[in-house]
Amino acid sequence: MILTPDERERVAAQAAAAYPFESCGVILARAGERSLQACRNVQNELHARDPERYPRDARTAYYIDPADLLRIGRLEGEGFTVAVIYHSHVDAGAYFSETDRRNALLGGEPSYPDSTYVVTSVMNGRVDAMAAFRWDAARRDFLPVDDPSLAAAYETPTRSSR
Repeated sequence: MILTPDERERVAAQAAAAYPFESCGVILARAGERSLQACRNVQNELHARDPERYPRDARTAYYIDPADLLRIGRLEGEGFTVAVIYHSHVDAGAYFSETDRRNALLGGEPSYPDSTYVVTSVMNGRVDAMAAFRWDAARRDFLPVDDPSLAAAYETPTRSSR
């Protein structure tokens, strides 16, 4: 299980509330304990301050608030590990983009090789889909993770299931 039902609902609610901007956060784990840390996306502030260095705004990018990164770092110091890194895509699908890939790597290696990345698609303010991705060392890429609980939560009903 990548997300508990409660975590899935909290991630989805955060993504919908942030629309038309991207949401972001992490889930930390330690010995069976999990802690969802919703983070503030400061991409709009960075873009306003320095549009040459940060050409994208929060409709197409996220940057976790440094204060949130410090809080996460303190929790890692207490023995928590980053189990899930999540963000949303605004009016776009739940896929791991080239930008997502580039941001997840440092010197060609994943910053969090054991973490799962969850991307939530928000279309017109409504959560449309969720998908998960993990680093595959053999293929040197982030590959989709089959998690029926993520897909089933947002499937559109068919005529036969109504």
